[in-house]
Amino acid sequence: MAATLKTRRIANLMRSQPSQDGDGVKIQRIHEFGGGLDPFLMLDELGSDSPDDYIGGFPPHPHRGIQTLTYILHGGLTHEDHLDHVSTIRAGDAQWMHTGRGIVHSEMPLTDSQGLHGFQLWLNLAARDKLSPATYRDIRGDEMPHLQGDRAELIALGGHWQNEGGDTVEGPLDALAGKGAVGHARLAAGGTLNLIMADETLAVYVFEGELMIDGQAVEAGQLARLGEGQRLTLHSQDGAQCLILAGTPHREPIVHYGPFVMNHPREIEQALADYRNGTFTAT
Repeated sequence: MAATLKTRRIANLMRSQPSQDGDGVKIQRIHEFGGGLDPFLMLDELGSDSPDDYIGGFPPHPHRGIQTLTYILHGGLTHEDHLDHVSTIRAGDAQWMHTGRGIVHSEMPLTDSQGLHGFQLWLNLAARDKLSPATYRDIRGDEMPHLQGDRAELIALGGHWQNEGGDTVEGPLDALAGKGAVGHARLAAGGTLNLIMADETLAVYVFEGELMIDGQAVEAGQLARLGEGQRLTLHSQDGAQCLILAGTPHREPIVHYGPFVMNHPREIEQALADYRNGTFTAT
């Protein structure tokens, strides 16, 4: 059966751009609020060995209409929100936030001997879920299953994963918007990872080394959006790491204003009014 599968090729490449957020935190950002990566909206990479680049963190701020997934490789973040969730994640851990109608939270950075390195991903909520109750969950690294390749492995944060040999794993984050799947792939020198992936939206963000996807190179800091097919083949000559994002598009209008992502401008205006008058997080 495997011989009949179509290998997915790169449809386009996007390069992350320097930006900053919160209290001057320096990040590398890829954003696509036009629906090109639906249901994914934005990917921030936080990475520095200089505390001045991130120590201000992200003081209290609101969100509505999205989910966020934060994943830490080095250092850590302490999360607090208006629902009285207080949690610290460190290297290998992740936190997931379903903002729904509204959440006010802060994220303050921690450091280790290698500084701070992590990611935050925004996923768009379907219209029917944008005013749902807010929830939060953290996941420890030892809860995340691994899927093996040839001198390569995938760490499953959420969603369903299958390698070409038929082995499967389920990531612990099972409620990602758009039937989302998020994984962290690590390839040693000469490593290859073959995955069976028919998800309509599929993207690979390389953050270390260089990957070959169906013979085309993807460098660190680039995100490759993949075309149609059922097989994803990753190979690295000298070793590489990447995030893999997969999901099903909502195909709904996207209107974005700061921390709010809704379907219509009037809903953004309502979010701003709710935040001003103190009813933003009311159920």
